[in-house]
Amino acid sequence: MPTTTPEHKIERLREAIRHHEYCYYVLDSPEISDSEFDKLMKELRTLESQHPELITRDSPTQRVGGKPAEGFVPVRHSVPMLSLDNAYSENELLEFDKRVGEFSRDRGSGYVCELKIDGLSIALTYEKGQLVRGITRGDGVRGEDVTFNVKTIRSIPLRLRRKSVGGDEPLEVRGEVYLPLASFKKLNEERAENGDSPFANPRNAAAGTLRTLDPQIVASRNLDIFVYQVLVNGQIPFSKHSEVLRWLEQSGFRVNRSWRRCSSISDVVEYGREWEQKRDRLTYEIDGVVVKVDSVHLQQEMGATSKFPRWAVAYKFAARQATTQVRNILVQVGRTGALTPVADLNPVKLAGSTISRATLHNEDEIHRLGLKIGDFVLIEKGGDVIPKIVKVVEARRPPDAKEFVMPDRCPVCSGEVYRPEGEAVRRCSNLRCPAKVKESLLHFASRKAMKIEGLGEALVDQLVDKGLVKDPADLYRLTLKDLLNLERMGQKSAQNLLAQIERSKTSELSHVIFGLGIRHVGERTAQILDRHYGSMNHLAEASRADLENIFEVGPVVAESIHQFFSQPENRTVIEKLCRSGVNLEGKTGKKTSSHLRGLQFVLTGKLADLTRDEAAQLIEQHGGRVTTSVSKKTNYVVAGEEAGSKLDKAKELGVKVIDEQAFRELLAE
Repeated sequence: MPTTTPEHKIERLREAIRHHEYCYYVLDSPEISDSEFDKLMKELRTLESQHPELITRDSPTQRVGGKPAEGFVPVRHSVPMLSLDNAYSENELLEFDKRVGEFSRDRGSGYVCELKIDGLSIALTYEKGQLVRGITRGDGVRGEDVTFNVKTIRSIPLRLRRKSVGGDEPLEVRGEVYLPLASFKKLNEERAENGDSPFANPRNAAAGTLRTLDPQIVASRNLDIFVYQVLVNGQIPFSKHSEVLRWLEQSGFRVNRSWRRCSSISDVVEYGREWEQKRDRLTYEIDGVVVKVDSVHLQQEMGATSKFPRWAVAYKFAARQATTQVRNILVQVGRTGALTPVADLNPVKLAGSTISRATLHNEDEIHRLGLKIGDFVLIEKGGDVIPKIVKVVEARRPPDAKEFVMPDRCPVCSGEVYRPEGEAVRRCSNLRCPAKVKESLLHFASRKAMKIEGLGEALVDQLVDKGLVKDPADLYRLTLKDLLNLERMGQKSAQNLLAQIERSKTSELSHVIFGLGIRHVGERTAQILDRHYGSMNHLAEASRADLENIFEVGPVVAESIHQFFSQPENRTVIEKLCRSGVNLEGKTGKKTSSHLRGLQFVLTGKLADLTRDEAAQLIEQHGGRVTTSVSKKTNYVVAGEEAGSKLDKAKELGVKVIDEQAFRELLAE
């Protein structure tokens, strides 16, 4: 194949991207910067949009695809995914070793110990080296097809890095999907800000995420995986489990590197003791150690009961709980004005650290717990940095325990507090509340927004407290003299910060939109708004109905955007940004043609070679518009497999329906 053909360029880019995904997500050893990686992805997307016939399902651009047409389909496992029997003490580990000895006096193969990841099991099927299916454990016999979602997990290879151990036979890889602690903390903070109930722990969050029908949401939450088993025709194609782990890692999978081969049960006990002490150093949750017989032959000889394999056991760590007293309930104010109650605790040692605070999320959670100031409570340190209160110890309630009442005035600025209908969170209504300003500035300067390096929490505190900055636009009015008057700010640091602020003026429009902190508008939605409107001015003038009709923007998000731009204070900030020279226009040259101008499209069903988002991008690049509902104004309905009610509506209204081939021909005209 000539090296200048589109096919060669696309495949060369795919190989490079796969390599860098492996380095970053599996080896934790990136070879290029994030911006360099983004450029490779952008170049590949551009080439594939120009040559959609060359898009393959294992392309890195296909990780985030369309939504499942009709929820998750039940699928029977090729081999049941059994759970593990538990051991809660070292004596029970010795009993396990004794049972192994009853099957084989020769224990020379030893054991393999792995950390027990607190997540949910998944089975991945590969055919001819390509990922074709991802199934949850379910009840062990049947799971649910969540292929759309597992493809968004960047540490799962869409194509094997080496030849399959099973030749041309389908290969099944099993592992544990989990949510890293940092992602769990961020997710719960966002849910609290939006008035949603927080997830109880990382495992629940991972399970809820993997069963979310929108792969865009799944991709945004940064799920990860550790794999531990491979099967070909239901059999382990190696003689030892330790060989399985080595092959998986060499084939591009993420294997937990803390596994260890132990020659005796005393080594196993020592491994368990070691990791029970070290578990708090990890960036993910574990709740014990999995112990497996290394010899696959001995595993087969021992077999399984109806519930558990006899050749493996889960050694569970002791629960991390403690009892202490609630001294007071304080209220914090977040970036969106959300008031969050936090329990002030008598300090107590728990899991290697001293705990003095526990989040209570919202007033409904306080009522659910039946919590009063002065109560003794059971606290648990799960995946969050700030632990949670599990329950109130009512038998120890002091006679002077007091009811807590959420304030009707902001504790920071004394502004009015309101609770939106249907939400659990109260919010400060004062747009210039210092607490909101500080958090808004940190968000505006963050890496995914305007990327103003050097603008940290301590500096923001000074800028706001001294009255130098009252909104994000004020950053662009700062002078060298202003900065040099701040504590711990030298000449070079001040000049560097001003250079960063100046550089941020050229940020893409989507970064500015995201940086404004509009409620419910994340990074992905900001990109959609940028692509659809092309300028801040057009976005600001959009009606609720117009916003709601955008593909992937629903009524809640549309209402939030419209409300944001309807407030004069926010319009003033945008005008100040414009006067300061901040870019408020989308990229030029986005449209490859305008021959679809004035035409409205609705996408329904599953397309063979394009995700719905990619189809929407192609329509907009040619001047067309994508809406979510069929009406008399709709010009075309593009229908794929398993098209639903939108297809029926189109027929009812007499709207023209085209398939994917006709859609491609329309684009090519």
